Amino acid sequence: MSQLRRAQISALGTYVPPRLLTNADLEKMVDTNDQWIRERTGIRERHIVEKGIATSDLAVEAAKIALAERGIEASDLDAILVATVTPDMFFPSTACLVQHKLGAKNVWGFDLSAACSAFVYALQTGAQFVASGAHDKVLVIGADVMSSIIDYTDRATCVIFGDGAGAVLIEPAQDDSLGIIDFIHEIDGSGACSLYMPGGGSLNPSTHETVDKKMHYVHQDGGAVFKFAVRKMADLCDQILTRNNLKGSDIDAFIPHQANQRIITATADRLKMRPESVIINIDRYGNTTAGTNIGSGTNTVLVNAALANLPAGRICYYRMVAFNGVGSAFGAAAFFQTVPPPRFAGFATQPDGAFQMQFTGASNLAYEVQASTNLINWTVLGNAASSTNGLYLYLDSDATNYSFRFYRVSSP
Repeated sequence: MSQLRRAQISALGTYVPPRLLTNADLEKMVDTNDQWIRERTGIRERHIVEKGIATSDLAVEAAKIALAERGIEASDLDAILVATVTPDMFFPSTACLVQHKLGAKNVWGFDLSAACSAFVYALQTGAQFVASGAHDKVLVIGADVMSSIIDYTDRATCVIFGDGAGAVLIEPAQDDSLGIIDFIHEIDGSGACSLYMPGGGSLNPSTHETVDKKMHYVHQDGGAVFKFAVRKMADLCDQILTRNNLKGSDIDAFIPHQANQRIITATADRLKMRPESVIINIDRYGNTTAGTNIGSGTNTVLVNAALANLPAGRICYYRMVAFNGVGSAFGAAAFFQTVPPPRFAGFATQPDGAFQMQFTGASNLAYEVQASTNLINWTVLGNAASSTNGLYLYLDSDATNYSFRFYRVSSP
């Protein structure tokens, strides 16, 4: 058996519809208020589609951005995987519709339905296609139009969900210094009755009765889901950390499913993660289900959020990134390793009193560097090129307590 290749995310794209549904809007629709929503979920607004916009439309927009970022055509793809619980229709698959709209000739694909964990499931599925050598370019999309299955008279669910999509391109890693290194996936159908949509399937086909009983909307036992999610999200992350001889504090970016801010913070606290490593954007997007995991379960929207404070084209170099997704009947976690940033190698005092700080890093790369000290807060220090001898920075002698962020710009 040939050795497996390591798979990596080589490009990403995210898309949310422009229409906003704020907490103030919901106050006019159901018995709720902004304070109640924020305290229980952390959400202040979410995006929802206009009438006639389908999941495939959101998926295509996200896919176009990812393809453009990588500089390839849709016809260069080998496969398209669409993670969604709100397909345009039962069949053909949303992946087929996306393939047609993108003009991706000679490409195959399929849908994957796992609700809030769907993106990390699809991501791992795509990664295995690449790792095995079966494919070189797999497009993985998480997309949901949750507003199509939400009862906007039910305050327990309508305040939570939004619409969105994200796409990542999976390709072989150039070497073992980056890529997906481990994963854990589980399903547990015992909790199905706590979060489900009962109508429309073979058990309860669509009838006037199922419509009258609102069986085509999301039904949720919020308390049961909360307890399960807090326990399972932390358990899976703890398992994969232990298996790789790591601690929560070793994680540079934790990208959890954006189900509820209290669930996220409870998980991070239990794992003793550094607060700055926990990426949260539920306040602006709500729970977009498969679209929330790029990294939710995207939460695809989240990866862009993690990079939102960077100039265009900058890539943040995280050493360890953890993605996580969980729902009432299933859980998932995946680990990612990226190229580590330059490492501190020593410093010397210059005649003018400034410090010369040396870092060892990948040779022949240019970096943009930010520093946080007792005098400045994440101030861009400028570009610096590393060489075989290391990367050098000069800082004011009055500053102490240095912290650094490195962003690859380009080859110099």
